[in-house]
Amino acid sequence: MSWRKGKRVAIVGAGPGGISTALAMLQRGYDVKVFERQKEPKALGGAVLLSVPVLAVLREYGLDISNFGTHTTVEFHNRKGKVRASLPFNPKVEQAFDIKGWHYGVLRSSAFGKMLEHLPAGIIEGDAALSHYVETNDAVTLHFKSGKTVEADIVVGADGINSQVSKQAFGDPGLFHVGLRIWLAWCDPISGIPSNTGVISHSSKYQASYFPMLHDGKPGYEWWIVEPCKENAPRPQNVEQHVRHILKDFADPLPRFPDAMDFNHQIFCWDVYNRPSLQKWSKGRVVCVGDAVHPVSPYAAYGMGMAIEDGYFLARFLNGKDFSFSASIRHGFEQYEKARVNYVNHNVEFARKLGGIFHSQPYPVAKIRDFVFDNTGFLNKMIRRDYLGDQEAMCLSMKELHVEREHL
Repeated sequence: MSWRKGKRVAIVGAGPGGISTALAMLQRGYDVKVFERQKEPKALGGAVLLSVPVLAVLREYGLDISNFGTHTTVEFHNRKGKVRASLPFNPKVEQAFDIKGWHYGVLRSSAFGKMLEHLPAGIIEGDAALSHYVETNDAVTLHFKSGKTVEADIVVGADGINSQVSKQAFGDPGLFHVGLRIWLAWCDPISGIPSNTGVISHSSKYQASYFPMLHDGKPGYEWWIVEPCKENAPRPQNVEQHVRHILKDFADPLPRFPDAMDFNHQIFCWDVYNRPSLQKWSKGRVVCVGDAVHPVSPYAAYGMGMAIEDGYFLARFLNGKDFSFSASIRHGFEQYEKARVNYVNHNVEFARKLGGIFHSQPYPVAKIRDFVFDNTGFLNKMIRRDYLGDQEAMCLSMKELHVEREHL
């Protein structure tokens, strides 16, 4: 494998953001090495939602997206099933990308596995835990806990929420618990549910949601619960009983989902942490993507997708640059940050805001909130303005990924 000065890209972390960066940089003729602290890359968690621009990026990498996931209309409901808001498809976005719908449900391991299949052999090195890096005027040397060193022209930190690269570049991330815990599960098909519809529903305390998905072409559902909790709160001893108790007061079909799954293998739980938003994701010859600089609340439903987008946009703005020259690197990083930082921070902060609105309000305020959401179009307007607007604008700006057709 070649390792040519001026083209050497070292990526720390082999998650979706790191692999996306690797695929994009390889496409542009750079030499790439990915260092993963685990023995081999693993897709953690259950199902995910990927939006149209993410699918367009994966298609650009060579993935077949024709049977990748299930396109979904998203609705917000109250506990009893009343529709509060709907996220419509934008026909201009559908037409530009020639991809139907907006969100696609897919098992995380399936999507990530397909990305790994497109990476040439020998790119990823496992059991490579980073200790620190040393930067000079013309290179960066990675020092691993094994004693190994690797010199590169640029380093991409894609090593997650506890990123060693990000900590060295930007200092203590100031991680904080957002007061939420997630139960994420998936299951086989369930009868009597409208096809191509995903529902995000809320009681006064909990969120319970479901989306259709595909796993290796087979249909099923991903579903999850968001509940308020304090940091380090113990988890229930009987998970199934806990989950069924939460779902029993929600409208059909949510109480039926536990019947269609294996609680020993098809549910994950984690507490949600975030960090104050950063305005810079790069320093010198080092830059970060994904959770290393912007961990995402589940209300964004966009963590894996944003990491994949980061890798694509980073490579897009570094394309054709000789990394022997610091000024060339700096210009590329600045363009990447200009395109991504404000957009991503807005989505992250809006998702955190929604989490606070739905889970952190005292009882009297929560009752007023529910009355307003049930009887006005306020929630619908807020989501369209603060979520859909920016996403649609980004989609229409990604013209290099649009499918050219005569009627466009």
